[in-house]
Amino acid sequence: MRQHQPSFTTATFSRRAARPALAAITLALLQLPALAQQAAAPAGEAEAAQDNKQDKLKLNQVVVTGSSVRTTKMKQSLSVSSIDSEQIAKTGASNAAELLRSVPGLRSESTGGEGNANVTVRGVPLSAGGSRYVQMQEDGLPVLLFGDISFGTADQFLRADYSTARLEVVRGGSASTLASNSPGGLINFISKTGAGKPAGAIGLSVGLDDRLMRLDADYGGSIGNGTSFHIGGFQRIGEGGRPTGMNVENGGQIRAKLTQKIDAGYVSVSLKALNDRTPSFMPVPVTVDKGTIRTISGIDPRTAFFITPSLAKDTGYNKDGGTTTSNTRDGLRIKSLALGFEAGLDLGNGFSVEEKFRKASNSGRFIALFPADNGNNGAANSFTGTLFNTSLDNFDNTFNDLKLSKVMQSDGVKTTLVAGLFYGVQNVAQTWFWNQYKLSMQGVGSQVLNAAGQPGTGPIAEGWTTWGGCCTRTFDVQYTQTSPYAAAAVDLGSLTLDGSLRRDEQKASGTTLSGNNTAKTWDAASQKTVNYKVGHTSYSLGANYSVTPNLAGFARVSNGVSFSADRLLYGNPLDGSVPISVNEIDQVEGGLKWRQAGLSLFATVFNARTTESNFEVTTQKFSANKYKASGLELEAAYSWGDFSLSGGATFTSAKIKASNDAAIVGKKPRRQANFVYQLAPSVMLGQIEVGAALVGSGKSYGDDANTITMKGYTLVNAFVNVPLGDKAQLSLSANNLFNTLAYTEIEGDGHAARAFNGRSLRATLKYNF
Repeated sequence: MRQHQPSFTTATFSRRAARPALAAITLALLQLPALAQQAAAPAGEAEAAQDNKQDKLKLNQVVVTGSSVRTTKMKQSLSVSSIDSEQIAKTGASNAAELLRSVPGLRSESTGGEGNANVTVRGVPLSAGGSRYVQMQEDGLPVLLFGDISFGTADQFLRADYSTARLEVVRGGSASTLASNSPGGLINFISKTGAGKPAGAIGLSVGLDDRLMRLDADYGGSIGNGTSFHIGGFQRIGEGGRPTGMNVENGGQIRAKLTQKIDAGYVSVSLKALNDRTPSFMPVPVTVDKGTIRTISGIDPRTAFFITPSLAKDTGYNKDGGTTTSNTRDGLRIKSLALGFEAGLDLGNGFSVEEKFRKASNSGRFIALFPADNGNNGAANSFTGTLFNTSLDNFDNTFNDLKLSKVMQSDGVKTTLVAGLFYGVQNVAQTWFWNQYKLSMQGVGSQVLNAAGQPGTGPIAEGWTTWGGCCTRTFDVQYTQTSPYAAAAVDLGSLTLDGSLRRDEQKASGTTLSGNNTAKTWDAASQKTVNYKVGHTSYSLGANYSVTPNLAGFARVSNGVSFSADRLLYGNPLDGSVPISVNEIDQVEGGLKWRQAGLSLFATVFNARTTESNFEVTTQKFSANKYKASGLELEAAYSWGDFSLSGGATFTSAKIKASNDAAIVGKKPRRQANFVYQLAPSVMLGQIEVGAALVGSGKSYGDDANTITMKGYTLVNAFVNVPLGDKAQLSLSANNLFNTLAYTEIEGDGHAARAFNGRSLRATLKYNF
């Protein structure tokens, strides 16, 4: 791997990268007179465009996620949003977690980089990393069985690119019964199938103020005899969104799907190959003064990155009892190879069957530096950093979802009965070995120091002694989940009723080991057996009433569960001798859907009660809490001529109702703001489109004791799209345009906090063919 050359600075790269973008801008200006010569769109396309303008929330779009019956949003008793590929491009998002910030009712803390994001749904606490209560899917199957595995969250194994057709997000509702470990909601990335005329696109993106070069491409279409295909992917190299001074972002993905229509339906096979490495951004040293977060001189939370050339290698103990030396620039290293099969068949007499299968081989490594202190509140010229070097030894999984449906019609009443079986096997095998380093108090170009404070390259303490030797561990556990489910829906015309049940049965088996910190090897005496079973029955009942074709109301009550994986390890015995704790949510929701003359509105009131237990890596503490939250969720869109506006807002009142820590009972859950919003205006100026995506939050507390306040913020992403003839387009985009300092989390003692990246500028030249 080529080492970073100090003489090749970020500024040098930015100037070089800007040249092709500036040339493209010049070309765009030369092309503007030719835009008037473009032919008018065919009548059919014009009509479709007009329909989209009248229904900006796509309430007539058929929902395939979290629903037992495929019908439109207008007839579903669900709170659901969808974002198509064109809208995805306009968000300015640089990764999947950033994309989710534009979805009403979702809280997506995308400050960790490409992966390791914290995601939850309205009313549900964000007490653990990852997405404990929300399942991330690709084409209707989970990416991982659990969303909150430490150092191995689902979004790490997920990339959005030109292969993504649309995103569907279900909040609450039947997500608790039509998928596992998803009582809060479902996030489904739906891929293109290639249906229709052969078409494709190729796009080149360059960073204008940091080092980035990314190539995206896709192509697909019908090739006759009912066969269609699609293939797409990306390859990139760059600094990773912060001025890291070296290529810490390097890799790509290829996805392909082949579909064959047959007399009774269709069959398809798919492939995903992901090999990518990106930086993982941790909290950085800060101080707290009278409950307010203060930065430390020399460290900007928007740009700080402590994996520098002086911290190039790290040697740790591996699961086999030897040593492994890692390149710290690998950061979040992910390898995934997935093969899938899908079929939908009409069996006749109202019977149909759907089958989805996927097998994935997943592995990688997580390397990031976490501040163990803040250098005596910034008074010292250095701080201690714990290098989270965690090997993702085995995250392989196999998932299968088989569903049989029966449709019956009688006297204008349509009844659909569904019986299904989900089966999944998820391996969770990791090895932790965390050395500690002393680093100079510099956000950019930090220097590793030895114990005497002089420049060095090695750790000041080995992982055997970090935090009292708590975290030298290796474990290998396999989780097998069997979940039969049943659903029924009755369509009475204006009124639709539905209900569903799911029985989740999970078996866990494996072993855990801790280190012998004296002998500096694995301690055979510490080996513990994991062998337990846990189960839960979830339900969901809903109704939707169409008052008019443009106005409908719905209501739903549901109960669901999320099982834990690694967060139960190294705590209570897991050999079946004691009960296993689960995380449970009870929800009630109701709302209205309305559209008229270019204005669409989706409003939902909700109440959620959550009971959970948790283990936090950075504090080494177990917790058991109960939460209650109520609120209002709004999603709206408006179109008037060449101007369009979409957005959402969520108002939440939440409290901790019970806890093993009596001091926090009655307090507001950490990181829960009363008000969050999204706003996306755009306008056509002739053939040029100008727009923005705003994401904002009111103030929140950084700790459950409510002693540290994180200020409210508004982040602005902006874009300009300039067509270059009929098929090409130049896009200029800015992420965090005004370079806002906005925190999403802080350690309970106030020594370290994490913030969104600062401003970044990008130019993309895309050609459609």
